[in-house]
Amino acid sequence: MLSILIRILSQMKNDRRTLVLLLFAPLLILTLLYFILGDSNYVPKIAVYDMDDSYTKLLDDNADVLVTEEKPEVNEYLENNNADAFLWKDAEGIHIALLKKNSKSGVAIKAIQETNQAMQSMQAKLIISYVFETNEDNQLDSLSFVFLGVLSFFFVFILSGMAFVRERFAQTLERMLMTPISRFEVIGGYTLGYGILSAFQSTFIILFAVYVLKLHVEGSILLCILVMILMAFSAVSIGALVSIFANNEFQLVQFIPIILIPQIFYSGLIPLETIPFGLGKLCYLTPIYYGCKSLEKIIVEGKGLGEIMPWVIGSVAYIGILFVINVFSLKKYRRL
Repeated sequence: MLSILIRILSQMKNDRRTLVLLLFAPLLILTLLYFILGDSNYVPKIAVYDMDDSYTKLLDDNADVLVTEEKPEVNEYLENNNADAFLWKDAEGIHIALLKKNSKSGVAIKAIQETNQAMQSMQAKLIISYVFETNEDNQLDSLSFVFLGVLSFFFVFILSGMAFVRERFAQTLERMLMTPISRFEVIGGYTLGYGILSAFQSTFIILFAVYVLKLHVEGSILLCILVMILMAFSAVSIGALVSIFANNEFQLVQFIPIILIPQIFYSGLIPLETIPFGLGKLCYLTPIYYGCKSLEKIIVEGKGLGEIMPWVIGSVAYIGILFVINVFSLKKYRRL
C-alpha cells in the first residue's frame, strides 16, 4: 500500500497541470463567486407617473428615478427604456409593473417598500404585476432557458472533447495529418460530424422538455431548436480546441472549472447588470451567453427571429472564430 501511495504522489508531482488545477481552480471559482455574488450595489431604475413630489424625492434616495409627464404603454416602456419598474398610483393603490421576476426586480421592489416605510402617510396597497409571467407552480419555467442551454452545452462539450482526445490517443488524427488532407478539412469534418450528432441531441432535448415535461414556450419551438443547434456547434468547437491541448480524457475534464463553470454565471442565471466591477461585460466572451439570451427571448418573452438576430449573429461569429483558431492550433501536429 505504501508503494502505491508513493507512486501516485510521484506521478502527481510530475503532472504539473493537475497540481495547478487541483490547487488553483477552486480558488479561481471562489474568487469569481465572490465578485459575482458579492455586494453589487446595483441601483434600480424606476419610472414614476403621477406620484407626489415628496414621495419621488424620497424614492430617489434608493433608486434612479425617472419622472414621466404622461403615462405611456407600460409594457412597451419597460422593454424599450431598460427600466426595472414602472410606478403609478390610482384609487386601487400603488401599482408596480416589472418585466420579469429576477434579482433586479427584487431590488426595485425593495427600494419601493423602503420608501413606503419611510413615508408615514403612505399606506396604499401595493399591486405588483409582471410583463412576462411564468407558471408559479412550475419553478423550471422561469429559468428553463438557463437549464436547457447549460445542460446541452455541458454534455456536448464533454462528449465531443473526449471523442477528439480518443481520436488522438488512437493516433487516427496523426495518421490523417500524414495524408495531403488540409487542416481546414480535418477541423471542418470533425466539427460537422459531431455538430450534426449534437444537433440531434439538442432537438431531442427541446422536444422532450416541451411535449413530455410540458415546459411552456412563449415563442417558436423551431427557433429554440435553431438556437440549441448553434450552441451545440459552439460546444463542439470549444471541445475540439481544448482537446488539442489535452493528452487524455482526465486532462479534458480538468478544463471544466476553467471553461464551463464561469460561463454558467453569464447564462442569465444572474442579471448581468447586477454583477459588480463591470464583470458582466465579460459575457460577450462566452458563447453560452448568446445562446441562453436567445432562448430567454424566445421562451420567456416570445420574441421572433428579428429580435434575437444580434445574439444569433454572435453565436455564428463565435463558431467561425473558434473554427479558425482550431485550424491554426493543428499546427502543433503538422505545418501545412
